[in-house]
Amino acid sequence: MIFEKIQETVAFISSKVTTLPKYAVILGSGLGGLTKAIQVEHELPYSEIPNFPQSTVEGHDGKLIFGTIGDKPVMMMAGRFHYYEGYNMQEVTFPMRVMKALGVDTMIVSNAAGGMNKDFRIGDIMFIRDHINLFPEHPLRGKNDERLGVRFPDMSEPYNLALLDKAHAIARDAGIDVKEGVYVGLQGPTFETRAEYKWLHVIGGDAVGMSTVPEVIVAIHSGMTVFAASIITDLGIREEQNTITHEEVLAAANEAAPKLEKIVSELIKSI
Repeated sequence: MIFEKIQETVAFISSKVTTLPKYAVILGSGLGGLTKAIQVEHELPYSEIPNFPQSTVEGHDGKLIFGTIGDKPVMMMAGRFHYYEGYNMQEVTFPMRVMKALGVDTMIVSNAAGGMNKDFRIGDIMFIRDHINLFPEHPLRGKNDERLGVRFPDMSEPYNLALLDKAHAIARDAGIDVKEGVYVGLQGPTFETRAEYKWLHVIGGDAVGMSTVPEVIVAIHSGMTVFAASIITDLGIREEQNTITHEEVLAAANEAAPKLEKIVSELIKSI
């Protein structure tokens, strides 16, 4: 059933755009400014796309943007879908299936995340080296369709190390200080308690958020190459009272977004 839905969606999108993408960028909370990096050729609201869910979270526009960065054909997801919104994992990750079927072979993911590493500060950019999946549902659970990917995909290198090295070089040349670490994916929508932040750091996490992991799993299952980065928008390791609001998360993400925009743009041009 999902294969047929993918084909229907791809047929619709292909009829609307002139150039099919090879690269895809997923924009996280408050990172809509990254759309400035693309020479826009066409925009498709999610509401017009067959089988697409609708983004319900502030800071997520809800449209696909097609165009170029340099001479590279790119699609951007301005607004992603989250498990906490009530969608199942197949719905959350449906856009990744569509990306692959459109011809995308490299996916770049951004998100806003809470920092747990004592060396991190609000506004830092963290390149994701690896992740820990603590979602209560897995996007590949159920009967596997070999047309979409293998039954047991290898997750030993979900974030491509060659792209990671290139991104570090780009940041270094641009004078942008970046961190690197492990992202922990949780269901949400509550922000974590102090005890949870401590526990997540103990088990190996440097940042935590409510997205990215399911999308990356399906991207790897589909055979795509992935690079991902978090903007640290709050710190769950401070001992003083630390009330976190979504508005503060958006503000911190917006402030750091231009730096990530430059890195992403140059990374796509360099591939």
